[in-house]
Amino acid sequence: MKILVIEDNESVSSMIELFFSKEGIEGEFIKDGLEGFHRAQESKWDCLIIDWMLPSMDGISICRELRKENYTGPIIMLTAKDSESDQVLGLEMGADDYVTKPFSPLTLMARIKAVTRRYTVASEDPEEVGILKTHHFLINENTREVFLDGKPVQNLTPKEFDLLYHFAQHPKQVFSRDQLLDRVWGYDFYGDDRTVDVHIKRLRTKISTDERPFFHTVWGIGYRFDETPGDIR
Repeated sequence: MKILVIEDNESVSSMIELFFSKEGIEGEFIKDGLEGFHRAQESKWDCLIIDWMLPSMDGISICRELRKENYTGPIIMLTAKDSESDQVLGLEMGADDYVTKPFSPLTLMARIKAVTRRYTVASEDPEEVGILKTHHFLINENTREVFLDGKPVQNLTPKEFDLLYHFAQHPKQVFSRDQLLDRVWGYDFYGDDRTVDVHIKRLRTKISTDERPFFHTVWGIGYRFDETPGDIR
């Protein structure tokens, strides 16, 4: 596993680096935000770990700009900000998860495993490529491509892809937030169920219209995926 860590606190970086060496993870550590932003663009990473407060360019800006440029790898934010509004802001800017300081290396490792587990392509064997077709969508699980009415859908983050794929596999079935955290994020997820709401909101802005909302809120329960024209959210 190859991970880029953008963190200006030397003690935090040293702790993470020591743990990475024990886990056999190849880590690269950068202290400056702008330098880290460019480094993230220059190479392929299994995961980015980005501190919120950084010199030159803060972590939220890094995350937002990377997602604007269609960066689709998993991103974990490190933050001393523990308010719900700050955490939701990080998720809205494209982070997949956040870890609040202070934290243990074991907690960070659990988050890394959780966000990267579903991003690993199972196989490149053409005979094993899983393709899911619905009325409007064609979703290739292994190449992680999505087509809506024959047109490619760009800009989906890995977790947004996972969420869409899960819903498309179970049309019209209602899922609670806890069920979605279980099945899409996995048992190792330590965040709250607001994460689901943020990701559904982002998916709606990327693939839904008033005539075809696709994702529907079932008040008091959760969400369902329905391609029926004109269905009400």
